[in-house]
Amino acid sequence: MSNHVEIPKTMKAAVMTEPGHIIIEEIPVPIPQPDEVLIQVIAVGICGSDVHYYEHGRIGPYVVEKPIILGHECAGIVVSTGEKVSRFNVGDRVAIEPGVTCGHCEYCKEGRYNLCPEVQFLATPPVDGAFVQYIVMRQDFVFPIPEHLSFEEAAMNEPFSVGIHAARRCHLQPGSTIAIMGMGPVGLMAVAAAKCFGATRIIVTDLEPVRLEAARKMGATEVINVREEDAVAKIKELTGGRGVDVAWETAGNPKALQSALSSIRRGGKLVIVGLPPQDQIPINVPAIADNEIDIYGVFRYANTYPMGIEFLSSGKVDANIIITDKYPLSQTQEAMERAIHHKNASLKIIVYPNE
Repeated sequence: MSNHVEIPKTMKAAVMTEPGHIIIEEIPVPIPQPDEVLIQVIAVGICGSDVHYYEHGRIGPYVVEKPIILGHECAGIVVSTGEKVSRFNVGDRVAIEPGVTCGHCEYCKEGRYNLCPEVQFLATPPVDGAFVQYIVMRQDFVFPIPEHLSFEEAAMNEPFSVGIHAARRCHLQPGSTIAIMGMGPVGLMAVAAAKCFGATRIIVTDLEPVRLEAARKMGATEVINVREEDAVAKIKELTGGRGVDVAWETAGNPKALQSALSSIRRGGKLVIVGLPPQDQIPINVPAIADNEIDIYGVFRYANTYPMGIEFLSSGKVDANIIITDKYPLSQTQEAMERAIHHKNASLKIIVYPNE
C-alpha cells in the first residue's frame, strides 16, 4: 500500500478556551516523529472526564490552566507514518489507546504501565486530546481493527478496557455472581466485560430506566432501580441472603460504594472504578476485616486493547447499544451540553471530526 495521501497543512480543532466554552480553531496538522503515525480521526466518544473538565475545569490534581482540546475515546485511519514505523501502512483502520507511557520506569517494566508517572494521556491537562481532524500517536499505542468493526465501536474499546482491566484485577471467574453499581457508559461496558469473562449473574443498579434497559441489552441478568428499591436488600434477596462474589462501583458515588461493600458475600471482592468528587468516604472497616473483603483500585487499564478489539469484533459485545447521539466537530460544545443535561436519555455521544 502506498505510504502517501494528501494531508492538509492545517486542521480544525474543538478548543476549550475555558470551562464551559469551546470554539473551533484552525491549527497546524502535527507531523509524526519517526516512531509515530498520523491518524485521521473518524469518531470520538465523549467520556465523563471530558464533561467534568468542561463543567468544572479540574479532576482531582489535574487542573485546566490553559486552553485544551478534550476527547480521548477515538479511532481513525492512518494517513502518514514516521520512518521507523513498521507495524502500520497508510489506509489502516485503527483504535487509539490514549495514554503514551515512558516504557522504562518500574511500572512500565512490570507491565503496569497505567501507573507510569510520565504518562501523556489525551485530554488530561496539559495534554491535548482527540477533538481534532488529525492526531499523532506512538505506534505501540495504536491497534489495527478489522473491516467489519465500525470506528464508533472501536472508540468504545477505551471505556470497555476499564471493565476488562477491572475483571483482570479481581480475577473474575466464570460462574461468578457480580453486582455493578452505576450504569453510565463505563458501567455498561463493564457489564459487557463481566459477561465476556464468564460471570453468570450480573446484577446492576442505577437511577435511570434508560440505563437499566441498556444494561439488560448488554447482558445484565437483573436490574435494580435504586429510586424504587433498596439495592443491598434486593441483592441479598436475589442471592438467597449470601451476597455477590464481586461488586464493582463504577459511578463514583459514595452511597453506591457503601452499597457495593454491603452487598458482597464473606470472602468476596470490592472493585473501585468510579472516582467520587470527595477524597474521604466513611466505610465500614470492621465489615471489611471480619469478612475478609479484598479491595481493588482500578486506574484506567493496561494491556487490554487487543482483547477488547477481539471481544468487540467477535460479536460477543454490541457497543452500538450505548451510542445514542452523534455530532459533527463544529457542534462539540452542543454535544457537551447534551451530555450534561440529558442523562436520562443520552448514554454515549459520538463526535465526528471529519464530517
